[in-house]
Amino acid sequence: MLENAILFSLSANQDLAESIASRLGVKLGERSIKSFPSGETMVEPIDTVRGKDVFIIQSTCPPVNENLMEVLIFVDALRRASAHEINLVVPYFGYARQDRKAKPRQPITAALVAHLLTTAGVDRVVTVNLHAAQEQGFFSCLVDDLTAVPLLGTTFLSEPGLDLSNAVVVSPDHGGVNRARDLAEILDTPIAIIDKRRNSKLEPEVMNIIGDIKGKDCILIDDMMDTARSAVAGAKALRANGAKSVRMMVVHAVLSDPCYQLLSEEKPFDSIIITDSIPLQQKFVDLGIFKVVSLADVLAEAINRVVNDAPLSGVYGPIGTKGAANR
Repeated sequence: MLENAILFSLSANQDLAESIASRLGVKLGERSIKSFPSGETMVEPIDTVRGKDVFIIQSTCPPVNENLMEVLIFVDALRRASAHEINLVVPYFGYARQDRKAKPRQPITAALVAHLLTTAGVDRVVTVNLHAAQEQGFFSCLVDDLTAVPLLGTTFLSEPGLDLSNAVVVSPDHGGVNRARDLAEILDTPIAIIDKRRNSKLEPEVMNIIGDIKGKDCILIDDMMDTARSAVAGAKALRANGAKSVRMMVVHAVLSDPCYQLLSEEKPFDSIIITDSIPLQQKFVDLGIFKVVSLADVLAEAINRVVNDAPLSGVYGPIGTKGAANR
């Protein structure tokens, strides 16, 4: 199935990479990662890669710069070792929120990182739920932007005793409406939208809620949770306007400070379903509200289809989704 391909994992997603390799019936390739006293990093393959299609599994999650440098150095090593094709499977693409100039003299760092990867020698990037789909245009290599929404939706549907007769899917802002609509189609529920603004201190403020959520079981869906300020503000607004319960689905659980404090003190969510695009810290596991679903099946099938030149739309199984990759 993967006769001429080899998989490597770097530091960020070791457990996920091992799960992907297991589903593909292969072993991860051996590599060496060393840190020098100066802070410099050396990353090199131990197994031969000459003439092979290489897949690197590495999210550029915190520590973002260290993980990104590991990728760049390893890609350079692979290219110099005569790898046939270098594919980067990056479940979470860091710097994706810096996708435009919001103010004068700001960089567009998402484009810079894309240029760095392609200049280093990446031939294809496979990622999951880029913060903005148009960021695919930053790359001069092939890009497959998969979505985890069908996975989250089917996981939710499999919960015992689930009753969706009173449920409504909620987008936390206007920009996430398409994502909410995709989930609502899977769950067969209506949608609502939180009309959110940011004040002079760039803090989220809920201005209005569009749709009927009074007495409803609300399901928020977002591509990521970082500090959780926006998510908590949205959940509190839903409850203040009569929501019966508030659950959340998140693709990328970045969970930076003060996320833990907000979730543990405010307790705004009945449960949160996330993927393993970023490893979940133990302190968040201990909160008891997180359920982690693995991207291993989706990413393993994507790798299999890339190797065999098959359309990637098939990674979603019988559900499918609008806007899915179809190369």
